[in-house]
Formats: sequence, structure tokens, C-alpha cells
Amino acid sequence: MKQLDWNQLDESARREALARPTQSRTDDLSGGVARIVAAVRERGDDALREFSAAYDGCALDALEVTEAEFAAAEAALDPALKAAIDEAAARIEHYHRATASKPVAVETAPGVRLERIVRPINRVGLYVPAGTAPLPSTALMLGVPARVAGCRSVVLCSPARADGNCDAAVLYAARVTGVHRVFKIGGAQAIAAMAYGTASVPRCDKLFGPGNAWVTEAKLQVSVDANGASIDMPAGPSEVLVIADEQANPVFVAADLLSQAEHGVDSQVILLTPSKAMIEKAASEVERQCAQLPRREIAEKSLAQSRLILVDSLVQAVEVSNRYAPEHLIVQVQDPHALLDGIESAGAVFLGEWAPESLGDYCSGSNHVLPTYGHARSYSGVSVSSFQKQITVQDVSAAGLRAIGPCAATLAAAEQLEAHRRAVTLRLAALDARETTEASA
Repeated sequence: MKQLDWNQLDESARREALARPTQSRTDDLSGGVARIVAAVRERGDDALREFSAAYDGCALDALEVTEAEFAAAEAALDPALKAAIDEAAARIEHYHRATASKPVAVETAPGVRLERIVRPINRVGLYVPAGTAPLPSTALMLGVPARVAGCRSVVLCSPARADGNCDAAVLYAARVTGVHRVFKIGGAQAIAAMAYGTASVPRCDKLFGPGNAWVTEAKLQVSVDANGASIDMPAGPSEVLVIADEQANPVFVAADLLSQAEHGVDSQVILLTPSKAMIEKAASEVERQCAQLPRREIAEKSLAQSRLILVDSLVQAVEVSNRYAPEHLIVQVQDPHALLDGIESAGAVFLGEWAPESLGDYCSGSNHVLPTYGHARSYSGVSVSSFQKQITVQDVSAAGLRAIGPCAATLAAAEQLEAHRRAVTLRLAALDARETTEASA
């Protein structure tokens, strides 16, 4: 990992120090995805079967997972894994129910009552990757809030293996969270199928979940098509930033850096510390631990574009972190809560030496589908609200119109929107006439 001193860098070098690996949106990628999307729209299930044979190496008769396949998956799973999935699902649900948006009602003036009512998105599509490894945890992170939100139809797509079956743990997690239908489809073709619908796959209103560059590009393409589907958030490779002081345990620091580095070759990890000794210890420990990892080659490529950065204080570390806006921020310092108020941009924050990011990935209860690539500056992680719509309701009495109507009429006139103004003043005139009639009766 490259070692840098933040205060010895000019502005250009600082930008370079925090630069993420370039996301490839080449003409080949965007064109290839566009062709896949077009093929699915034109030929539906036939195209999905062809792509499954070409990319997943399996011949599929039926695209949808059957009840017999769900039963076989559950029977094949180790009881300890099933128990862990059940435990994680319960904790995720507990947190998401507690943090779900609630209806609100308020009177903004006498006779003017406003409400915010919450409604679930009708049909949502969840994507669970199975590239270098299957991700049952993603099925939990998407399926649980969809159920808590009350979505009427929850569809999940995940690639099939060469034997034509989806990963057993993914299927079990989908069943535990109440997903209604699961399809053995992966890649950009799965995104297209859920966005536009086929004879087998229902069309979805909003799509969720991570994926490779092809999946990410497909989500972007369908999200800008008026006939496509909205998406959860822009996505990029996984990342973590660790803030550590001289008292931090370098073994833990290195483990946290490597936990993200092993995700993929385009992942990025950064350490910020005011301690030169910590940089040296962390670098040595990263090298030692990396050599022991089964995914060492992936981690090594990720580490080649990662940084160990010396800052002059923990306050400056927070400033640099906010500038980077990490997906995951781990604060391993003596008093981590003292830094929390200064943290403005991060997908998820982990405080103290006993809070590895891995807990958030699996079972602490928070969601691991988080904004990456700097999008934490303006986006939040997936939550129950991501699966809902918030609708404003206005209930106005005659007295309420009397109270606030003149304000609306004045503002409408200032904007030269005469029809807007008259929608108010005609009502006010009608009230005046009614009151005059009642007074003379």
C-alpha cells in the first residue's frame, strides 16, 4: 500500500490520494449492456435462457425456482448456517422496524391539516449476485426491509450455477425474508427482465442490489428510461476508510482493511492516522495477514490502489474522511464518540475496536447496501423507506383557506401564474358570497 503524508501534498496530489479506481463505462460495456437489454425486451424468456447458457453455463427449462427447489435447498444447508441466517434476519428486522418512517400529522394553521402517509412500492426487484461467491446476506438486507415496508410483490433474481440451481443459502434467506418469487437469472439480463418484464418475470417498479460492472450499467440504463424502473442508488466497488490513533490495535486495523480489499480487485481501502508508528505497524500487519487469505490475489490487487495516509490530528482525519465520503467508516480511537459529531458523509460508521465492519455486513441489524464511490455525500443506505413512498395529504377547511389563501394568492401573482392565483381567489370570493347570503337571511 502506498504511504503518504497528507500535509506534504498539494491540492492536486490530495485529489489523487483520494481518487477511486476508475469505473469503466467504456463504449464496449455500455453497448454490450444495451444489446442485452434490447434482446430481453424483444425476445423475453428466450433471450434469458440464451444468456444463461452463454454466461452461466447452464440450460434452463424453467426460469423460476420451484417449491421443490426451495425444499431441497433448505434440506441441504448446514443447521448452523440456517440458524445464523435466522438470527441475522431477526436482528435486521428488529432494527428496520424501529427505524421505519412513521405517518405524521400536523396543523400548520387553524383549519389547515397536513399529513404524510406512507405506502409501500407495489412490486420491487431484488438482485443478489453470485459471482466470485454467493451472497445470502444481500438477500437478507433487501428482503427484510421489503417485507417490513409491506411491498405486495417481491421478486428476486440470482444467477444459477452450472447445474441449473441457485445457491442454497440464497434461496433459504429469500424464503426466510418472505420473498414471493425467485428467478434463476443473473447479470444485466436479470436487471432488464425485472425492469421491463417477460412472460415469466414480472415487471418491477424499483430495483435494488449490488453487482458487477454489467449489472451496474444495466441499472443505470433502465433507470433513465421512462419505460424502465427506478433504482436504489448509484453503485461502485466496495470500500472502507479506517481512522486510527496510536493506541489502536494494528492487527484489528489490518483485518478491517483486508475485509474490504478481498471483495474485489477494484475495491479500495484507506487508513488515516496521526501516528507514523501506526502506519508502519499496519503496513506490516496487512502484509502478514494478506499472505494467509484464500482470496490473497484479489486483495493484493485492491491494496495496490489503496493508501496509508499520515494526518496531523484526528480532527484532520475526520475532515479528510468527509472529503472522501466512504461507504464504510471505522473509527478505532480511544474516544470514538468524540469524533462522531464531526462525521458528515459516510454510508455506515463503526465505532471502537470491537466494531468490525463485518458485523454490519451480516448481522448487527443495519443494512449493508450502502452508497459507494463518494455517493455517501448525498445518498443514504437502503432502509425501509427505500421501499416506500411518502405521500402528502392536505385537508383544508373554509377557515383554513381564509387563513392562508391570501398568502398563496400573493406568491402566485409574484410568479405571474394567474390560474394559480384564481384557484385561490375564486374560492375566497365564493366564501365571501356565501357569508353575505347567510348574513342577510
